[in-house]
Amino acid sequence: MPVKIRLQRHGKKGKPFYWIVAADARSKRDGKYLEKLGTYNPNFNPAQIELNVDGTVKWLQNGAQPTDTAKSILSYRGVMLKNHLVGGVRKGALTEEQAEAKFQAWVEEKNAKVDAKKSDLVKVKEAEAVKQFQAEKATNEARIAAAAPVVEEVIEEAAPVVVEEAAPVEVAAEEVVVEEAAPVEVAAEEVVVEEAAPVEVAAEEVVVEEAAPVEVVTEEVVAEEATPEAPATEEK
Repeated sequence: MPVKIRLQRHGKKGKPFYWIVAADARSKRDGKYLEKLGTYNPNFNPAQIELNVDGTVKWLQNGAQPTDTAKSILSYRGVMLKNHLVGGVRKGALTEEQAEAKFQAWVEEKNAKVDAKKSDLVKVKEAEAVKQFQAEKATNEARIAAAAPVVEEVIEEAAPVVVEEAAPVEVAAEEVVVEEAAPVEVAAEEVVVEEAAPVEVAAEEVVVEEAAPVEVVTEEVVAEEATPEAPATEEK
């Protein structure tokens, strides 16, 4: 059964994430696989690769063939070098200790290069951030300088308008209140005094004039009618 070492796609649309698998060459790309050997994430710079080096070397020794993309990834992680060293040990060209020492030396050198690349990328990113900040700062300063004369003109035009309109309004209000309040109170007092005095005097005079003559007339009528009837009774 021919075996291939290839990538099997996973992840979201626009953000692919791959598994490195050993699968039957006749199966579909994303179908069944024989063994998962590692992962490959190209969404980072540099790309993140996790790989079982010894397991991948065994598959290569048993005749598995990597695809072009998979071969590049395996070379990046030193799998192809170790497979070559294992072949040399089988042929007796070097011992296992020598092969392991050479492989570890290569891994250290490779890690140093990767770290240097990461450091360079960080420096470039920081330089771009500083450059962008300076550009934004210059733009803001130019905008403030351009807006300063306009603000000064607006302040100069607005200041005299506020002072001239506010002062006369307060003075006019005070004069109107003082002139209308004084005459109203004086007129009310005079009207009350003139109407109250004559009403009480007229009432007393009317009562005295009508009471006196009524009592006098009544007494005289009684006396005149009583005197002639008395002698008539005595003659009989």
